[in-house]
Amino acid sequence: MNQKNSLGLNKCFKDLDDPLKLFEEWFEEAKKTEINDPNALALSTADKIGIPSVRMVLLKSFSENGFVFYTNFNSKKSIELKENPNASLCFHWKSLLRQIRISGKISKVSDEEADLYYSSRSYGSKIGAWASEQSSILKTRDELYESIEKYKKKYPDEDNVPRPKHWSGWSLNPDNIEFWLDGENRIHQRLKYIKINTRNWQKYLLSP
Repeated sequence: MNQKNSLGLNKCFKDLDDPLKLFEEWFEEAKKTEINDPNALALSTADKIGIPSVRMVLLKSFSENGFVFYTNFNSKKSIELKENPNASLCFHWKSLLRQIRISGKISKVSDEEADLYYSSRSYGSKIGAWASEQSSILKTRDELYESIEKYKKKYPDEDNVPRPKHWSGWSLNPDNIEFWLDGENRIHQRLKYIKINTRNWQKYLLSP
């Protein structure tokens, strides 16, 4: 039988007061067991009239200040986030039978932070950030390839490709985080943290 913590949950929940510490522990385990992209997450947004949209993005960093991903600021997701900063993230790790849902408000990362991450990207990814007008309609695939070649000629020095002003990062500052563990007969285990002030969280058990 699995050991339980003080809330009667599986030991993987750790009985921690800080959900970010628990997220870090689960994330480190996922890095060892997920075949591809343990940092992949479903990002849910809604436009100004409340119509939802969801897509997969990659988590690039996280801290007490938020969960960060990068994208084109002219994309559909970014337009929606500018209109409505409320968003949700969902990580699902099949190898661990675990899920984490995070909700909060989105804000733009600093230019310094965006520059630092952009500089770590491959040459091809940097050129792609210039060449792709993300979410816009393409007449043909060749139109994109021609744009890529154009920017390769404009920025031939692989070590000197500036970050486009339209490309940066978003950071979600969480106000609630829920941890989920698959259970036999669908009697799942769920633990939710709700932020009560800038440093403290209240945790609750939820029915499956």
